[in-house]
Amino acid sequence: MSKKDAPIEVAQIGRLVGLRGELKLHIHSDFPEQFSPGSKFDTQKKMTLEIASYNAKRGLVLFRGYESRESAACLVNSFLLTTMEDTLEACELEDDEFFWFDIIGCKVEEDGIVLGEVSELERIGDTDYLVIRTEKTLVDKKLSKTFFLPYIDRYIVSTNKDEKVIYVKDGLELLENS
Repeated sequence: MSKKDAPIEVAQIGRLVGLRGELKLHIHSDFPEQFSPGSKFDTQKKMTLEIASYNAKRGLVLFRGYESRESAACLVNSFLLTTMEDTLEACELEDDEFFWFDIIGCKVEEDGIVLGEVSELERIGDTDYLVIRTEKTLVDKKLSKTFFLPYIDRYIVSTNKDEKVIYVKDGLELLENS
């Protein structure tokens, strides 16, 4: 499976609400607009679901073909999945915004020194943190094998998704204190 076809988790279906088959939707995406009527998502249960309606204020979703409490019950705890290709098509970024899949795998560099590579991202509160697997030469100097770097202006100088490099400042200091 290519990276473009790899599933990306965008939401989890929660408990049933009411009698019509509405379900609580826990969004794991910065793009709630992708949950519009007619949108289709796969699940980890190899099902394809089409959104019949979505109430953003209440966080409730209704899927076509599951318009009763009894039929929708089988969807509880399912994950809605999409692909990189579908995400690129459905979601628009503003200037200097990136998808997580654009960031993961980027080298992190400060003043010509490669600090490591982004292995994943963690969202804590309203802040995204780069989880960086430290460069081997720095680990050999007894520095931490991984460290967190907040993805905020204080630390991020620029991001070049084409070259897969994130230029940072004061990242080495965070690594040394990890």
